[in-house]
Amino acid sequence: MKCITIKKGVDCAFMSSNGCSYDGGECYPIVEKCEGCQRVREFEGKIYCNSYPDPAAKWDHGACNFATHIQATVDKSGQVKINPLKASKRAARGR
Repeated sequence: MKCITIKKGVDCAFMSSNGCSYDGGECYPIVEKCEGCQRVREFEGKIYCNSYPDPAAKWDHGACNFATHIQATVDKSGQVKINPLKASKRAARGR
């Protein structure tokens, strides 16, 4: 549905027939870490994320998975880190 509150006319997954269904019924402006991302857009003088209504929450537990301006870090040893639970299941199947 199209947003009718802050980002008027933008397709938003959080819009319902009753308005914005996100916490508080509104989108929140970007945080400093979002500067330089290609997903930010300006609406009514403030800058918002086009993909997520609360950008600060995306950065709480590390890097935002929507961020286009950062690169994923590689382990220093060059090896891929494997989930131990998945590794044990693979070993049990004989892979």
